Amino acid sequence: MKLNAEWSDLLARYKDDHQHPMNQRCHAVGIPLIAASIPVGATLVGLPLATAMFGIGWGFQFAGHAFEGKKPSFLSDKRSLLVGLLWWAEKQHIVRVETTPASA
Repeated sequence: MKLNAEWSDLLARYKDDHQHPMNQRCHAVGIPLIAASIPVGATLVGLPLATAMFGIGWGFQFAGHAFEGKKPSFLSDKRSLLVGLLWWAEKQHIVRVETTPASA
């Protein structure tokens, strides 16, 4: 996946906000829990499970930022919610990300 300069910058800033190994581990658990809660919650039967997955996932996210000592990226830019999923997919070798440098 090739990102334009704007999204490349967002990913670079996200990576900069997620340097601590414990934060990365917490996000490695939290991001897929949150992402998986969406399709699970799309069914009435799965709603209680999805609610738990969503809450636990965010718990891991915020715990990770306690280790990092930085606020979550999405508080500054809501697009970071998507960038976080991309960051996780890249770390899991699910997707290869090509970035574009900003114009000089």
